[in-house]
Formats: sequence, structure tokens, C-alpha cells
Amino acid sequence: MFPVRLLALLLACLLLIGPPPALAAGAADVLGPAGGDAAAPHSFVAAAARTVAPAVVRIDIERSVARQPFDPVLLDPLLRDLFGDPSGSRRERGQGSGVVIDAPRGLVLTNAHVVDQVDSVEVTLADGRQVDGEVVGADPVTDLAVVRVRGVRDLQSAPLGDSEALEVGDWAIALGSPYGLERTVTLGIVSSLHRDINSLGFSDKRLDLIQTDAAINPGNSGGPLIDAAGRVIGINTLVRSGPGAGLGFAIPINLARRVADQLASGGQVVHPYLGLQLVPLTARRARENNRDPDALLQLPERDGALVQRVLENSPAETAGLRRGDLVIAVAEQAVRDPAALLQRVERSAVGEPLPITVLRGQRELKLSIRPAPLPQAG
Repeated sequence: MFPVRLLALLLACLLLIGPPPALAAGAADVLGPAGGDAAAPHSFVAAAARTVAPAVVRIDIERSVARQPFDPVLLDPLLRDLFGDPSGSRRERGQGSGVVIDAPRGLVLTNAHVVDQVDSVEVTLADGRQVDGEVVGADPVTDLAVVRVRGVRDLQSAPLGDSEALEVGDWAIALGSPYGLERTVTLGIVSSLHRDINSLGFSDKRLDLIQTDAAINPGNSGGPLIDAAGRVIGINTLVRSGPGAGLGFAIPINLARRVADQLASGGQVVHPYLGLQLVPLTARRARENNRDPDALLQLPERDGALVQRVLENSPAETAGLRRGDLVIAVAEQAVRDPAALLQRVERSAVGEPLPITVLRGQRELKLSIRPAPLPQAG
């Protein structure tokens, strides 16, 4: 046994000299790099954003907007003489984002509402270059548009993913220029899939959206939503704010790719149309209605898409559908709600017979309907 004094002396020497090299290296491995010699590892978010960032652009637009005219009865003649007629138009500037999807042809994908009725488009590339853009085509129904930039070298296309392969809980990363702040990246997850845009108050659109909690703000519209591997899975389109975190929504890239191909080729995007106004019906809701002695009609106690209105001179009227019919199947596929019916109709061919099964009272009817092109607004 060592004397106590000798043991204390040895310990003091070790403290002055420091640990052996092997122990020092082991301690560094446990504690991690403390100095500037070794770079800290970056996250998967940084790697994914780095992959797509060269293809993300800012879009600045300018359009003429009609001024709200004053009531001539309320406008003092003296003021009219002094300031002139206040009617006319004013210049409005706006901003959004986009993503290069075809570098050789200079094609940029963005939202239709970003470039709606614009007089001029300026595209700011990832490296800061500013070039003029030309709106090739837009589809208000899906809120997608294609802008072309010409004579730009060294453009880089973004890799496109598969939105059908997404699952709730997957990582979602939003890129764009919210509030004009370029190269902004936000992180979240895929919160939901197939979110019907009609449930968000947009009855003139046909979209099943990706819902995400990644922050999407004004100016993010048209920018890409990407996955953990840096592939574009959606095009950011709108946000719903409220108490707590906002809700962001993106157009699935599989749909965006199909629409962009049609717009880029100079064609018009044709959407099949039946001429029905539908509301969802569940067996429980039907039972509650049927118990009401003042109910206007008895409803089939099943899930489906209830016909609320049949538009005049529409394919639905020609096929013999009526108000109160419950659509339960289309093309031999069950229909549980209006969204399921619209999805199937969107994939159908204009003018081709589409078999549809409805319940009218207690009778099951099999009808055939030929979708027509969706009438253009205005």
C-alpha cells in the first residue's frame, strides 16, 4: 500500500501534466468539437434546401387595377374641377415565388393568382440576376401557372418527387420569399393529405391539397414544398391563420406536373364537368333528417354525395340526375363524399360515357353521364 503522501504527490503531477494522449482523444470524442478545427455537421434540412435552392426564384409583378369610382352624386363639382375625375386605374405591385422545372426551356412553375392579369413580370434568380418573365399559361381552377425566362444560362431545374408516395408525418420543407425575404426556409411535417380546397371556402377550385405546419406566408405562394431528400412534392398556394400555428397548403406536384406540361405546350387545361352541386351525406345525418317531421324529403341512410342542385343544360341534367339523388358509386368505385366523386370525374375523359350509380328514395339506379368541358368563368 502506497503511503498517503506519495499517492497525493502522484495525483498532483498528473493534474499538472494532463491526461495521456489516448485519454484526451477519447474525451474529445465524447464531448464533441469544442474549437474551430472541426466543422459541426449540418442538418438534413440544410442538405435538402441546398439541393433545391438554386432553382427557387422570386417573382415581382405589376398590374393595372381599376379604381373604385366615386358616386357622382356625392362628389362635389368643385373637387372634381380641382382634382379631376378620380375614376380610372392605378398600378399595383405584388410578389410571389416560383421554382424552375425545365431549365433548358426556361420554364418556372408558380401560382396562377401570383401572375393573374399582370402587365409585367420580373424574375429574380437564386444568384441575384433579374430577368423579364413571360406568362406562358395559367389555369385558375388548379391555381397553377407557367412563366418563361429567355436567354438565361446556367439555370438549374429542381428535382421533382412523387406526391402520391407521401404519408402523414413525413418531413415538409417550404422555400420561397415571404414578405420579400429571399431564400427563406421553414420546416414542418405533412399534417394531412387530400384536403379538399372547397372545405376552405374556394368553390371555384378543384384541388386536393397537402396540408403542412411548415410556415407559409405571403410571398411564399408558388414556391416549392420539398421532402427530406430535397425533391419537390408540392407548390405552396395558401395559408389559413388563426390562434396558434397557421395552416399551410400546397398543390401536389404530380398534379402540378401534368398541368404544367399542358400549359407549356400552349394548350388549355380542360377539366371535365358534370353540372352538379353536391353536399356530403352520412348515414347518421340522413337518419336525423328522416326523423324530422318537417323534412322536405326522406334521404337514403347511407354515405355518399348528395345532389343539392342540377344545373340547367348540363351533362347531369341530360343524364337524368335529380335533386335529392345520392351518388354512391362512379365507374364501379364507391363514393363516400363529393371529393371522391370529383377526383374520379377529374380523371375521366370529356365526352366519354361515365357510369354512375345513385339512390333515389329506395331505388338504386345506374345512369351514364358524359362529362363536358368546364365552362370558363365570364
